[in-house]
Amino acid sequence: MRKLLSLPMQYFRAFILIYACLYAGNGISKLLPITLPGSILGMLILFALLATQILPYHWVKPGANVLIRYMALLFVPIGVGIMTYYDQLRMQFGPLVVSCAVSTLLVLLVVAYSSHYIHRERLQSSNTEDK
Repeated sequence: MRKLLSLPMQYFRAFILIYACLYAGNGISKLLPITLPGSILGMLILFALLATQILPYHWVKPGANVLIRYMALLFVPIGVGIMTYYDQLRMQFGPLVVSCAVSTLLVLLVVAYSSHYIHRERLQSSNTEDK
């Protein structure tokens, strides 16, 4: 009987922790003078708690697995909502494609140069060769 109640309690605890981080992020977002999405701040809070091991990952894992498993289903309302703006999207198709292509290329270039800079071979100074 105890094992039967253990699994639902693990899911309940996982969802409570995930939603607590979400609501904390929403609260902090409202207090900040700049506009940042509360969901992003909530994910950063959850990441910080997991990275510092204040929050054990096995407490969050069952709920995260469920959310990841059904992630595609969670995007259906967004896709339907976008279709209400079909006429505006059709009229602005050219600028949207150009802006997406340019921003993608810009991100790729920045990541490539940053990665090249970070992973380059470093020359050793003559002081370390003498020793």
